[in-house]
Amino acid sequence: MVKLSVIVPFYNVQQYAPETLRSLMANARSDFEFLLVDDCSRDGTPALLERAAEQLPGAVHLRHEQNGGLATARNTGLDAARGEYLTFLDGDDWVAPGYYSRLVAAMEQLGCDFVRTDHVQFTGRGRTIHRVPHGLRDVVMPPREVILPAHRSTSVDYAFAWAGIYHRRLLDKGVLHFMDGLRTAEDRPWIWKLHREAESFAVTGELGVFYRRGVATSLTQIGDVRQLDFIRAFDRVLADTAEDPEAGRFLPKAVRTYCAIIAHHLGTIDKFEPQVAKRLRTLAAAALKRMPQDLLADVLDSMDHERSTQLRRLRRRPVPAGEAAA
Repeated sequence: MVKLSVIVPFYNVQQYAPETLRSLMANARSDFEFLLVDDCSRDGTPALLERAAEQLPGAVHLRHEQNGGLATARNTGLDAARGEYLTFLDGDDWVAPGYYSRLVAAMEQLGCDFVRTDHVQFTGRGRTIHRVPHGLRDVVMPPREVILPAHRSTSVDYAFAWAGIYHRRLLDKGVLHFMDGLRTAEDRPWIWKLHREAESFAVTGELGVFYRRGVATSLTQIGDVRQLDFIRAFDRVLADTAEDPEAGRFLPKAVRTYCAIIAHHLGTIDKFEPQVAKRLRTLAAAALKRMPQDLLADVLDSMDHERSTQLRRLRRRPVPAGEAAA
């Protein structure tokens, strides 16, 4: 039986894929599988993955005929996965030798639905450790109980899918799939659903994922229309949370996070192409009008003056009738 499935999407990362693949080789085990999903790359990535499929034990090369984005590529891997446990890695990141064996051992010791981990962020030559915003380590808890408080960063704000390991029962329950077609913020609806619907989780101090920042082809570096998918992502967070039996408890956190993300994008609007910047303002204004207005008013009252003023001004912006609905 396959113990662990590692799902790794790749898209035009020929510069970084060799390091990623070498790190997987240093984690290979006879009961591990590596699902290498090529999301219709146009550079030398497919050739690298074909070679890896021959050399890396447990490797399976899956290829999209059309580019679908990270969420869709991860779903392709999930559909093919056979492991008792599952985890993710991005095609331009890497993991320390033996990391996945240690992660499986932690999961089996804790016996919960999923385990979250810290990670190392790598920018140029600089490395910084980023911690899960949850103080308890190696303590199993209900994940719903760590969504709040609304005014602080919590586990649902640490949305990196690759910073953890997940039991197959979550896949069988339909919890692990991503919102198909999202090209950015794909982890946001996913992490909220995970915390609302799983029964148990823990955080471990195991450190072994290296997250590469500043990649020129990353959507976080590109100001094109794909960045605006965060609107669809957070609309889904609000809609799903509104249907939760404890909606009144969790919606203030969802609305506040949505507002904070809108403010963040407005603060970096100069990186967007002019037409995309205009579209961002329109979509964000419409999103504010769709939010529960009483909760939105409370959130704006609680935010700092700069962001609150910015969002209030945007809230007053006229929105074309066709944009008002989600």
